[in-house]
Amino acid sequence: QVQLVESGGGFVQAGGSLRLSCAASGRTFSSYAMGWFRQAPGKERELVAAISWSGGSTWYADSVKGRFTISRDNVKHTGNLRMNSLKPDDTAVYYCAADPHSDFNIGDEYDTWGPGTQVTVSS
Repeated sequence: QVQLVESGGGFVQAGGSLRLSCAASGRTFSSYAMGWFRQAPGKERELVAAISWSGGSTWYADSVKGRFTISRDNVKHTGNLRMNSLKPDDTAVYYCAADPHSDFNIGDEYDTWGPGTQVTVSS
């Protein structure tokens, strides 16, 4: 089974950028759909971006469209979320997730999760 670990979170001023990475163990990562979720205090977890196993299809929540870019490198077994023009509303714990049962998943039924990385955006 794939295990995931996020990195790259931190503290940034509004308008700044961060790049989150997700390192996956296991050679089967390349066959998993992948997504990035976030959860802010007092709010439900939400999917912000998803990418198909091949990287050929992507999806973004309206709140991040045009600012975030999801990508993956199946050779290096990594996933990335580039976040530009960050806003205070982007403050949350960000999680990467993988789904071995789908080529592409824009729902919330992922069964492999990383521990999360905190992103804090100041105004």
